[in-house]
Amino acid sequence: MKPLYTAILEKEKDMYVANCPEFDIASQGNTIEEAKANLREAVELFLETATQDEIKRRYKPEILISKFEVNFG
Repeated sequence: MKPLYTAILEKEKDMYVANCPEFDIASQGNTIEEAKANLREAVELFLETATQDEIKRRYKPEILISKFEVNFG
């Protein structure tokens, strides 16, 4: 079974930015699909070229995403 990582996507003007918080790696694309594909390629390249020590140092296995309310005004 292949490991699963998180992709957080944001629209910035006319592009999408994709971030993988487990390794703090980002990429971008003109569409959501392109941004995710570019992010996948960037993570694969990192895992292929980084030392095991660098992978261990950067890897954050527990990513929690939550929404919260803010009182203002």
